[in-house]
Amino acid sequence: MEGTRHEKSKLKDSPQENGVHTNQYSSISPPASPVAQDEPFSTYFEERVPIPDSENQLFSFRKLWAFTGPGFLMSIAYLDPGNIESDLQSGAAAGFKLLWVLLVSTIIGLLLQRLAARLGVVTGMHLAEVCNRQYSTVPRIILWLMVELAIIGSDMQEVIGCAIALNLLSVGRIPLWGGVLITITDTFVFLFLDKYGMTKECVAASQGWFYQGELLKGMFVPYCAGCGPVQLEQAVGIVGAVIMPHNIYLHSALVKSREVDRKNKKEVKEANKYFFIESTIALFVSFLINVFVVAVFAQAFYNKSNIEVNAECNATGSPHTDLFPLNNNTLEVDIYKGGIVLGCFFGPAALYIWAIGILAAGQSSTMTGTYSGQFVMEGFLNLRWSRFARVLLTRSIAITPTLLVAIFQDVQHLTGMNDFLNVLQSLQLPFALIPILTFTSLKSIMNDFANGLGWKISGGILILGVCAINMYFVIVYVTSLNSVVLYVLAALISVAYLAFVAYLAWHCLVALGVSCLDCCSRMQLGVSRHTDMYLLNDMDSNTLVDR
Repeated sequence: MEGTRHEKSKLKDSPQENGVHTNQYSSISPPASPVAQDEPFSTYFEERVPIPDSENQLFSFRKLWAFTGPGFLMSIAYLDPGNIESDLQSGAAAGFKLLWVLLVSTIIGLLLQRLAARLGVVTGMHLAEVCNRQYSTVPRIILWLMVELAIIGSDMQEVIGCAIALNLLSVGRIPLWGGVLITITDTFVFLFLDKYGMTKECVAASQGWFYQGELLKGMFVPYCAGCGPVQLEQAVGIVGAVIMPHNIYLHSALVKSREVDRKNKKEVKEANKYFFIESTIALFVSFLINVFVVAVFAQAFYNKSNIEVNAECNATGSPHTDLFPLNNNTLEVDIYKGGIVLGCFFGPAALYIWAIGILAAGQSSTMTGTYSGQFVMEGFLNLRWSRFARVLLTRSIAITPTLLVAIFQDVQHLTGMNDFLNVLQSLQLPFALIPILTFTSLKSIMNDFANGLGWKISGGILILGVCAINMYFVIVYVTSLNSVVLYVLAALISVAYLAFVAYLAWHCLVALGVSCLDCCSRMQLGVSRHTDMYLLNDMDSNTLVDR
């Protein structure tokens, strides 16, 4: 006990090195394991990418290239089949009118990813590892389960998207469950090759750009003339599809792949700058591709009725006319129907191009889901397993429900399941957004890189707004179920859910400086006038090692 106090005292009074205090933020290492250090163990980031030196340059393309990678891998999740389905439904239901929602959502996503990257760079730990150290056992386990649910939901959308693409490409010969099995196999193969550095991620746009006034107006003018409940639900769906909880955890881990001396304030500041530039470029590319999808369906299928589409498919000899009933209701599309509609209006080549694009997006985003699952499980549970064991476990957890759905669900009727998965991920958003704002606002963790007052206020409002929008989406979905039993069940779950969110929000408010809420933690830890220390849970001295 005496030794621990001595270590904390040394830590508190530590001198500056290269202009930065060598305290927690510069000395935290990944959790120590009871397993012997000489045990053979394969993990990520054993070899970090070195950063080239530059002499007092304000900007260096060589350094930007060295930092390029994490942001682009993270941005793939912004192009998963769930996002694409939201895009095409938005274009078909509202035309170009909701492009501004897509733009604002992407900007919000960029700001949140910036916080995630900063946490990883400054502390040397990703968000799951920080949560593991800062929260007590029960909240930590609940938080881990919630994030795992978000990853499973996202993974199901991605794998099902790949399976639908394979079904379209094979003209229905590959059933949904067969496509799921193929996707699982592909993922393991790519991860095996990734161990030897033989794969590179690439995403290509298979859609076109329509340069016209309506597109620019829809992107930069926040309006939606003549919109109703359907368009409002699509707008909320765009926000929920773009901002994903597991992506925050992923990005905070990926930045650890670069060699940054965290004791050197200049290097940390430089790393934050280049990671932000790279993320901006990556998300701009993903935004353009999302706009392509919205524009195609807005230009070609906005205000189209089922009977019009049915007639067009009949004229081209499509075998899928039964998907579009003979009525004047507005066309409703999903990933599968979207490909069929493109084939009816623009020929079979358009259908195959669409399917290839969905397959590429689904396969790439499945890889990000796999990485997220491993980082989250390692961080929250402090696992020290071989890479193969971790891949096998995380993929099994995510793939099992997907395979069950594929076996018992028809490929033509998956829209309801996709809506449910969007609701599931919306529910999990607070479990990424609240912790990331909490920890990046704690000076005891981030030191000079903690959020300033402006970031704390704007970040709090931003997260509150995003969570409120997504909760509206959840309420709309639940009320559409029209079942008293489900209402009661949803009410019971909501009480427990809101209680846990309130717990996280309480810690976050204390971290943001609302000291009047900090009375309990002061009494418990005996900390006075240090509202940013209540969460520290005594970072073990054996983790404060020199790198």
